[in-house]
Amino acid sequence: MMEIKSEIISRQAIKPSIPTPPELKTFKLSLLDQISPSFHGNMTFFYPASNVTTIVSVADDFSEKSKRLQESISKTLSLFYPLAGRLQDSATIDCNDDGAFFVESKVNIQLSKFLTQPDFNLIMDHFMTTSELSTGAMFIVRFTSFTCGGVAMSLSTNHKLTDLAALVTLLRSWTSVSRGLSDDPVTITPDFMGEKFLAPRDELSATSASLNISSEKFVLNRFVFSASKIEELKAQVEQEFQKQMQSYPSRVEVVLALLWKCAVVTKKQKTGLFTPSVLFQAVNLRKRMSPPLPDTAMGNFIWPFMVVAWEEKDLELKEMVIRMRKSFNEFNNTKANTFRGAGAPLAMMGALKERAEFLKNNRNIDVFKCSSWCKFPLYDTDFGWGKPIWHVSVNKMSSNTIALADTPSRDGIEALLTLDDEEMALFEQNEELLKYAIINPSIYA
Repeated sequence: MMEIKSEIISRQAIKPSIPTPPELKTFKLSLLDQISPSFHGNMTFFYPASNVTTIVSVADDFSEKSKRLQESISKTLSLFYPLAGRLQDSATIDCNDDGAFFVESKVNIQLSKFLTQPDFNLIMDHFMTTSELSTGAMFIVRFTSFTCGGVAMSLSTNHKLTDLAALVTLLRSWTSVSRGLSDDPVTITPDFMGEKFLAPRDELSATSASLNISSEKFVLNRFVFSASKIEELKAQVEQEFQKQMQSYPSRVEVVLALLWKCAVVTKKQKTGLFTPSVLFQAVNLRKRMSPPLPDTAMGNFIWPFMVVAWEEKDLELKEMVIRMRKSFNEFNNTKANTFRGAGAPLAMMGALKERAEFLKNNRNIDVFKCSSWCKFPLYDTDFGWGKPIWHVSVNKMSSNTIALADTPSRDGIEALLTLDDEEMALFEQNEELLKYAIINPSIYA
């Protein structure tokens, strides 16, 4: 593990440039937001150095970028005004303009050295700021300078108001303001649908869904699949998939199927017994409702569908990919649109009950959760000094998770996987996995 020291330069609150009008002071979340757990999701972007040559110019360059970020946050908060407030209960934001929390820091290494082999514990310790230190802020930024002039921008927002698609809307608007395009007619503006979409339930107002933060020791690692290896995986399943589904498997489906299969095999290696496994995969509901919701809808418009591997024979790769697609199609055709309109509250509460019953009746089943950020334009996050060389979201809460993202070249996939430490040691030696994936390579590879 590399040596690294960080130093906090400053901490401050950043308030909206235009105060929130009195009639908008109380914002009611939707039922989907209400039942979502209250925690901060994170994303860290790494940017190479500008044309700076001396320590003085590195410091000046960082100071100039920091000032630009702070001013653009202030302007952006006027559009995204609930993010400048504080969560009052599971369904209400007090839009009091207390503001975002902004931290400046510096580290004593070069960006290129850090990205040669990214260390996720160091990212957590030196580039992210915990919500506990931010006096309840819903929008937290830590901006960090490397000795070479490269920078890291870590963004953390409360999940009550931002799923990944909403975070992308925030980033597109914020970067537009930061680049000086705020008067451009195509500037992205958010749709705060909240209770207008689906009103929260009074009987649930005191509590959010619980988030089971894992007490076990788990580790996170990164597995990178090149475009050519993904094509090899597709070739294994394509013939049977086309025959049954009359379409082609996606790169996300084949990579996810392999990772899930290898994780289930690893658990059997550890215990000596095969255990049934369920995979919950998050779906963006915006385009799957009729009529569709705008991409700029702020809040949680995601829901998981599930796929189950009851027996070892269910782990055959082509079988897993076909069953993933069938479950996805069934969810789209039967469930997604029931979460809209007059019957939505009953449909949603019924779906929650159904999931709880399934888990109660199958207490020994291994549960995996997956989300995909592929095709989201995260590599377009340009504040005025160019696009990031890499971005990452570090999971510090639970094991058995899989997050998929585009590689910087955008044609491969990198997977961030959490397992307990003993299982990860076995997983990293899985021969089938290693045919296709490289473990945490250099970002420059």
